[in-house]
Amino acid sequence: MKKLLALALALVMILGAASAFADYKVAFSQIGQESDWRTANTDSIKAAIENHEGWELIYDDAQQKQENQIKALRNFITQGVDVILFTGVVSTGWEEVLKEVNDEEIPLLLIDRLPDCIDQIDYVAAFGGDFVEEGRRQVAWAGEYLKSIGRGEEEINVAIMEGTTGASAQVGRTEGNLAALANYPNMKVVAQQSGNFTRAEGQPLMESWLKSIDKIDVLIAQNDDMALGAVDAIKAAGLVPGKDIIIVGCDSVKAAFDAIVAGDMNATIECTPLYGPFVVETIEKLQAGETLSKEVIHPEEGVFDMDGGIDVGGIVSVKAADVIDQRQY
Repeated sequence: MKKLLALALALVMILGAASAFADYKVAFSQIGQESDWRTANTDSIKAAIENHEGWELIYDDAQQKQENQIKALRNFITQGVDVILFTGVVSTGWEEVLKEVNDEEIPLLLIDRLPDCIDQIDYVAAFGGDFVEEGRRQVAWAGEYLKSIGRGEEEINVAIMEGTTGASAQVGRTEGNLAALANYPNMKVVAQQSGNFTRAEGQPLMESWLKSIDKIDVLIAQNDDMALGAVDAIKAAGLVPGKDIIIVGCDSVKAAFDAIVAGDMNATIECTPLYGPFVVETIEKLQAGETLSKEVIHPEEGVFDMDGGIDVGGIVSVKAADVIDQRQY
């Protein structure tokens, strides 16, 4: 009888421990689904958490509104979650709510877009693209490509289609775009405006530019969705995208590869959305009691174009058609 009671008690303890582990709540505040990149990013993270034994995902889509994210973060606190994954729709205005997260001692994992208060808050790890470098590569690719086709001395009119104003991706890529332009004095900015990272806004913005600006030689679009919207507008205006206007996107989504292979786009700069493995590894380390580095982790990312071989400084472009079958998003 004593042995049976001991076995029963042991079983209860095991089941209790398993139940406690199964209740490990991972909360994810995502900005919305404004692009193919964002959808792939959300799917990667959600799948990684939902497929992990013992983890429960609590997900909130902010629909591109900061007030929705602030509300979600406070709801996460109320629900007593074990860790929070956070991507901010803009970079400013997060100090108060993130300090509330810190006060509750909930581990905070920063994903993709980083808040400007990063030095004033506590977080366990941060992962995202090097937005300044991505912006630099966009312009460097265009400048070096123009040289390769004998237009390195020609006066070139450049339009920059920016992402959501105030988003860290927009801020960083714009900084990189403008810094790189200093190395190509023949390239002059004739238009610079936000398309909000969406195809739906990229198309009418390009339509407006084509009506108001005499000549655009190069379009730098800070994500592929806006570039693809611009392609539609350029075709509707009777011009040939990829030839009459050189188009450089960013993110390297599959649709951009399709456009490059078809000749409608010229290049895309990679910014991988596949953060799921990083999230799992980081949370597992947290559960194991490891202390993580607060240095922002940037993944290795490529440059893809029509023919390959363009040196953008430290990295050479790869022909999109050669690797299109390997794209996961």
